[in-house]
Amino acid sequence: MEALALPIFFSSFVTIYLIAYFVVFRNWSPKFRPEAASCSISLSHGTPAVLLATHSILADSTRGFASPNTKAENVVLDFSISYFLTDLLHYTVFYPQDLLFIGHHLATLFVFVTCRYVASHGACAILALLILAEVTSACQNAWTLAGSRRHDVVSAAKLYGLLSPPFYTLYSIVRGFVGPYLVYEMFVFYASGAAKGLIPTWVWVSWIVVVVAAISVSILWISNLWVELYRERMGKSEKKIK
Repeated sequence: MEALALPIFFSSFVTIYLIAYFVVFRNWSPKFRPEAASCSISLSHGTPAVLLATHSILADSTRGFASPNTKAENVVLDFSISYFLTDLLHYTVFYPQDLLFIGHHLATLFVFVTCRYVASHGACAILALLILAEVTSACQNAWTLAGSRRHDVVSAAKLYGLLSPPFYTLYSIVRGFVGPYLVYEMFVFYASGAAKGLIPTWVWVSWIVVVVAAISVSILWISNLWVELYRERMGKSEKKIK
């Protein structure tokens, strides 16, 4: 079953994407349908990944930053690899110019693939990062879908405005504080040599570099959103005063 996990998950995400694109969002403008379909597979991955990863980590009695991957942890890694492969295809087809997201997906896949198929250790650390990355997924996708229709659907605009502050706050806490702390702990552990002979140096160093880069981009992204929200709210306040 473990060997079949990757093709089964990949086929499932592709199917979900196609159903979303051709059925669920068939009446949406071609401009927004690809993004909506992408949100659909992201929703199908995000929260389930958090639950599966949490369960697999808690079930691992030997869990640690360099512990051997368990079967359950490998299944979660295959689950996430399948999602990112599907979404990478989405960006390659519809947004080939979006090099930032394509690069993000390739880097993420590199981390998951090396953990799953090269090192066979360290899934506890990688899945902990996955939990932090996906814990905001449901809120982010709802926010994204509402944002894509906020200019032509009143209810979407209201939902977008309602979700923005709590989503930005949660995202800022996770990506700006909890994530960096976990990466710091990982770096201290690996740099101490505790994973020597278990995880190749080039593997854990590349993990740290990729994750630090991803967190840095995330912090820049959410900072820009906070600035936009502030300007928007200030603009509305000035209009009311006038």
